[in-house]
Amino acid sequence: MVSGTVVVHNTSGLHLKPAARFCDEALKYRSTITFTFDNTTANAKSVLSILGACVKCGDQIEIVCNGEDEQEALQNLTRIINEGLGE
Repeated sequence: MVSGTVVVHNTSGLHLKPAARFCDEALKYRSTITFTFDNTTANAKSVLSILGACVKCGDQIEIVCNGEDEQEALQNLTRIINEGLGE
């Protein structure tokens, strides 16, 4: 299991479009991928779960990956968040 924290910089947080981009990236990996924010754990492979976490701009999330490709998953998910999730 690996984990890392990252700050969401999208001006409107993880709304539908960036949540879908984050989910699409998470689905590429066999590892279990979740993130925690404000005492809530969300499944990174579910757009509804991501939206339900209500992550806003400037919020810090902790991504947790567990499985055979966990390191690659964490690295790439952190990268796409830092790059703005396509926005």
